[in-house]
Amino acid sequence: MSSRATYAATPLTVALADALPAGAIGAILSAVPSTTITLLRRERLLDGATAAGSILLPSERRMLPLLAAAVPVHVALSFGWAAVLSALLPRRGTVPAAVAGALAIAAVDLEVVGRLFPRIRALPQGRQWADHVAYGLAVGAVVHRRRLSRTATAA
Repeated sequence: MSSRATYAATPLTVALADALPAGAIGAILSAVPSTTITLLRRERLLDGATAAGSILLPSERRMLPLLAAAVPVHVALSFGWAAVLSALLPRRGTVPAAVAGALAIAAVDLEVVGRLFPRIRALPQGRQWADHVAYGLAVGAVVHRRRLSRTATAA
């Protein structure tokens, strides 16, 4: 008899397990659209990061503290929204549903919460919406792939 404990996977634990890699990949890929456009236009690359840091440090003006604050903000938002999406995404049409979910997240992030923070409000909004779409694509693809893998393993 094995001394290893076995636990039944619940839908919540599976969603949270999917959210970790999905949030990580989403966090990395979500800035690709805005970063690419910003680099091509030779604009200020760190504006998005300092805007994210201003959520945690709204009255800070120095770049280094804002960049340091951006890390936990970006990580928390990426993993938090990935957990929500992982729990709510349907089995079929996972990726399109994740993109739709990311657009809903963009509405909350940019149109509701973002309006409270001048640095977020000042960002080129089209790029921010594109970043959210990239995030949704990444999260949806990871969740879809993990679900396919579990289905293949169970068969």
